[in-house]
Amino acid sequence: MGIAAFIILGIIVVAAIYFINIYNNLVRIKHNVSQAWANIDVLLKQRHDELPKLVEVCKQYMQYEGSTLEKIIQARSGVSQARKAGDIAALGIAESQLRMGLGSLFAVSEAYPELKANENFQHLQSRITGIEDAIADRREYYNDSVNINNVRIEQFPDLIVARMFNFKEQALLEFDEEEKQDVDIKSLFN
Repeated sequence: MGIAAFIILGIIVVAAIYFINIYNNLVRIKHNVSQAWANIDVLLKQRHDELPKLVEVCKQYMQYEGSTLEKIIQARSGVSQARKAGDIAALGIAESQLRMGLGSLFAVSEAYPELKANENFQHLQSRITGIEDAIADRREYYNDSVNINNVRIEQFPDLIVARMFNFKEQALLEFDEEEKQDVDIKSLFN
């Protein structure tokens, strides 16, 4: 075997190691996205379980606010369906509706001093607010993971390996523009 054969063999080995490294990094990134989604999913499930308790406590005090409670129940159902289907776009829309409904509920609760003073309501409000904050944090981590994934599978030479092994672009978890705007508290009391 000549020196040329060793050089060619060396180049093939180095290229194989390089592509294996790219593949392993893409697999790690893909699993980071899955793990980030699983973290959000756990929090969504926790909130999903807490919302009926909150609605029940509120029903005892808020006889005239049925539409507010109904919006929360419908939004909760939408979040659940999108979560189970893994539909990130639909989840973002349903999440926006649920967050707006909860914001309305907490604002309207100001008009019910007995409800505001209820220990169960206070506990559930605090718990759901904490879960909301955790979802926002996990959403940021998820979107960062998705962004890293999407950039890497488009960069050369990673895109060659990504196409060979069918690595897919992932969807960001985004909320509606309405979610990002300030809530008109005054209109909630009219």
